[in-house]
Amino acid sequence: MARSLWKGPFCEINLDSQTKGLKQKQIWSRRSVILPHFVGHTFSIYNGKTFISCKIVESMIGFKLGQFASTRKKPIHKTKTKSRNKN
Repeated sequence: MARSLWKGPFCEINLDSQTKGLKQKQIWSRRSVILPHFVGHTFSIYNGKTFISCKIVESMIGFKLGQFASTRKKPIHKTKTKSRNKN
């Protein structure tokens, strides 16, 4: 279900003057929408286990932060190796 237009986008992140000097800001709120004044900042987004750093660019505006920090592991499949028979 979409959010009402009169409410505006949901965002728990507050970029104040104290955080402008920091290189990265740790974020636990994956549900917050990326706003235009976040462009150029680097956030460390929590995926449930670790923080994944993500630099915000203009094409990310309007998406949620959680879309850029995957919570799933990629499967690692074993490769078959040929064994040499010594005769």
